Amino acid sequence: MSKVHVKTGDEVIVINGKYRGQKGKVLEVAPSEGKIIVEGINIITKHVKPRKMGEAGGLIKAESALYADKVQLVCPKCGKRTRVGHAIDKKSGKKMRTCKKCSAQFE
Repeated sequence: MSKVHVKTGDEVIVINGKYRGQKGKVLEVAPSEGKIIVEGINIITKHVKPRKMGEAGGLIKAESALYADKVQLVCPKCGKRTRVGHAIDKKSGKKMRTCKKCSAQFE
């Protein structure tokens, strides 16, 4: 098992490749493959065959998976792309993720 530094629902920015500089929300995470699906990023065209009578077939656009190491988390406080740090919250005692640039804690 491998870990991924982002979670479902996080705002991320692509740091290299065709979609470099674009932001999106993480829809799915596959830690075993080290891949994620980001909303509006890595769009592919699928050829879909009609399955039921009267259903339309054709081409549909969908998000495809990309490697998690191609994205960085966007800090909700400072709005910059950042690495993820960890710290123990003094009030609740929980392990929280932190922004390496502004030290803001987030879930």
